[in-house]
Order: sequence, then structure tokens, then C-alpha cells
Amino acid sequence: MKVFFAYLKRKRRSIFLFGAVFLILWIVLGLYRLPTEPVAYSFALCGLVLFIEFVSDFLRFRKRHQLLSHIQEEILNTDENLPQAANLLEEDYQILIRNLFQKKAAIETQALQKQEDMLSYYTMWVHQIKTPIAAMRLLLQESGGEHRGLEGELFRVEEYVEMVLCYLRLGSTTTDYRFYEYDLDKILRQAVRKYAPLFIRKKIALQYEPVHFTVLTDEKWLLFVVEQVLSNALKYTASGSITVAFHAPATLSIRDTGIGIAPEDLPRIFECGFTGCNGRLDKKSTGIGLYLCRRICKNLGHNIGATSQIGQGTEIQIDLRRRDLEIE
Repeated sequence: MKVFFAYLKRKRRSIFLFGAVFLILWIVLGLYRLPTEPVAYSFALCGLVLFIEFVSDFLRFRKRHQLLSHIQEEILNTDENLPQAANLLEEDYQILIRNLFQKKAAIETQALQKQEDMLSYYTMWVHQIKTPIAAMRLLLQESGGEHRGLEGELFRVEEYVEMVLCYLRLGSTTTDYRFYEYDLDKILRQAVRKYAPLFIRKKIALQYEPVHFTVLTDEKWLLFVVEQVLSNALKYTASGSITVAFHAPATLSIRDTGIGIAPEDLPRIFECGFTGCNGRLDKKSTGIGLYLCRRICKNLGHNIGATSQIGQGTEIQIDLRRRDLEIE
């Protein structure tokens, strides 16, 4: 019905003109007192012809509308399926569309090239910066533990470097996801081993029992998520414990006894750059870690959520069940 009314609106001038012509003819013929029967018969035949043309033209209009509606999404990727122009005006519009499409394609190609160049540069930079970081760590180890504070800060530098690389890779047009079945305990132990010195330094108890669960995922990217969650838990927990647990059917839980998250901040903690009240207390917070976790979980087909209470701690739940992937 919407298409029909749109067609009537498009043809309103023609309908008005035909009606005016019929009215004028009827008045003129009436003034000359011509016989009513042949006049009515002529008008009926003309009306039938016009009706047939009207229906035929409407069907063509609807078919063309359906065709154009079908290619609305395709036009973002190709301009090859545009219908044949019915008149000079439509041909002009199609030329305009093709010119805009070519300009869009050129801009996208240029943007992608710049993005790939930037990714290549920062990837090289990350690998280059790792060399002096490794050298500094070796020097600190040789000092016999006299600079524990410097070791902690160096560890944070390494975290930020990895975060930059992860952020850039997520924005790349190519991905390196490899989906296999992995032992979840193996992934968890890698993350715990990485942060073991920080657990010891802050005297935070770790409560973890093997979960004996196999998950279909990408090991490297899921490990990054777990590491980010552990890093946040350690950052905002001054004393107490961090619990790594597993709940049926497939939910990984990481719970801390830290400062918690304000209720008004909780719905926004996975937004890019959002730091909330805790971020204002910790001036070094970037608001990127949990944002990356959400994007990675989305790409892996998992879900991530959080619950928290001020002064009692925060729990991050990672639902490892698979859903339809939305690879970026």
C-alpha cells in the first residue's frame, strides 16, 4: 500500500491533467448537445485504455522499486547491479551514483593503506621496544632485587605495549584468529604465572582450582582477555583475595575483593576510554582494557559481563559458550 500511494503521488500531475482533459471534453460535447450514448462509449473506451496503462505502469514502478530496494546494501560494495536506466534523467542519476561509488572506493583504499602502514609501523615499534625492556629486566634481575619498584613499573610498561599492539590488530582488516579446542586450565595457568610476582608483591591471595574444561576459542586472544581482567583485579585490590572459578555450563568467573565499581559506572565499564570514579582516583587508568576485552570476546563468539558492589569487590563473568561470530 505504501508503494501504491507513493506511485499516486508521483503521478498526481498526470492524473490531474487527464481528469481536466476529460472534464473539458465532457463540457464541450455537452454544449454541442451530441448524443449521450456514443460520447459515453468513447469516454469508457478511453478510460479503459488509460486504466490498463495505469496498472501496467504501476506494476513496472513496483518492480523497479523492489529491484532498487534489493541492491541498497549491495551498492556499498558494487555498482554493477544497477538496473538499466529508463530515461535520460535516471541515466544522469546512475552516472552520479557511479562517480560517488568510485570516489568512495578510492577514499576507502587510501584509508586502508594508511591503516596498514600504521599497523606495520607500530608492530615494528612494539618489537623494537621489547628489546630494551628485556635488557632492563635483565639488569634489574642482576641487581639482586634492589629495585622491586622499578620491576613493577617495567611490568606495567610491557602491559601497555601489548595493549597498544592488541588495539591496532583489532582495527586491522586482517585477523589471525585460530579456533581450536583448548584446555582452559592451560590458559589460566599462563595468566596466573605472568602475574604471580604482582600477587606476591601485593600479598594478594589467589584462590584457584583446576576447572577441567575444554573451550573452543583462540588461545592467544582469550589469554589476553584473562590477563586484562586479572590486571584490573590486582590494580584495584589492596588486600584480600582474587578468586578464579568456573560455573556450569561454561562461565569463567574472576572475582576480587577490591574497591568495587559505582552503580552508575557499571553499565559503561566496557566503553572505550571510560574510566569512571575509579579512573579518577587512579590517574593512570586508560579505560581501554575492558573495552578491548569486550571486542575480543565478541570476535571469539563469547560474552563478557560484570557485577560489582562498592567496597566489596567486582566479578567479571566470561561466558565461553559459542554464538554467531562477528569477526571485525
